Amino acid sequence: MDIPRFHLAFPVRDLAEARAFYGGVLGCPEGRSSEEWIDFDFHGHQIVAHLAPDEISHRATNAVDGEEVPVRHFGVILTLEQWEALAQKLKAVGTRFVIEPQVRFKGQPGEQATMFFLDPSGNALEFKAFADDAMVFAT
Repeated sequence: MDIPRFHLAFPVRDLAEARAFYGGVLGCPEGRSSEEWIDFDFHGHQIVAHLAPDEISHRATNAVDGEEVPVRHFGVILTLEQWEALAQKLKAVGTRFVIEPQVRFKGQPGEQATMFFLDPSGNALEFKAFADDAMVFAT
């Protein structure tokens, strides 16, 4: 399916940390950059880490299926195989999860594998996967 790509700019405290995390740990190819920002290819979408140390970290959460989900977060929907491989990679490098890899809404519309973790600047990321893509917007 051919869908529009999104663009997201977000604050980081240190560009070298962002480069190591997004490029190294998550495997996002790097695009253009300057002394103030770095573009990354985030599964076909453009994300931009902007140096803005005073703007970092998440604070507010909302309850979702028994977990406290960071309100401000971003991520991507992967295939189950990609999600499982990423979860294993993140565990292997010692990632501290905000919400451990798990299946949310078991047996309900929208059942999904999900995990939340923070980048080095405290930005919350969610990676999820659905066994059935028809469940992405299920109610």
